[in-house]
Amino acid sequence: MATSYDYAPLFRSTVGFDRVFNLLENAQRARSISDWPPYDIIKTGDDSYRISIAAAGFAQDDLDITFQSNLLTVTGKKQEATNEGYLHRGIAGRPFEHRFELADHVRVNGADLSNGLLSIDLVREIPEALKPRKISIQSAPALTSSGPAQIEAQKAA
Repeated sequence: MATSYDYAPLFRSTVGFDRVFNLLENAQRARSISDWPPYDIIKTGDDSYRISIAAAGFAQDDLDITFQSNLLTVTGKKQEATNEGYLHRGIAGRPFEHRFELADHVRVNGADLSNGLLSIDLVREIPEALKPRKISIQSAPALTSSGPAQIEAQKAA
């Protein structure tokens, strides 16, 4: 049972959140895509994450990781192998593609393939210009006049 949400009422009271609503709608549509091979998304720190994909049977040359415009794409395609000698083939080697929509300022820090597990480390780095900054409060210099302030103007004749 697929549930569809109507975000129209939120458009009346928000400005600039179009991308968020589009992400939510796309996430609902993408649920039908295969979740093979299984993967985990782990928060490893305040601003760091790891995506771990079970890539058993895939070599480093069989995997491709691409990051472009907030979209991380992981694809796997095994080199053609002969079926000779197999009595049973239980380790799936079919091609796959996983797409992960990343938030702004999240970048790929590195990737590692070890023991059949592909780990992709991500880090969120907010630019200095966007970080909160402390504004110092300055006191205005005291007025040093001996008398009341006068407005100077020419007399009207």
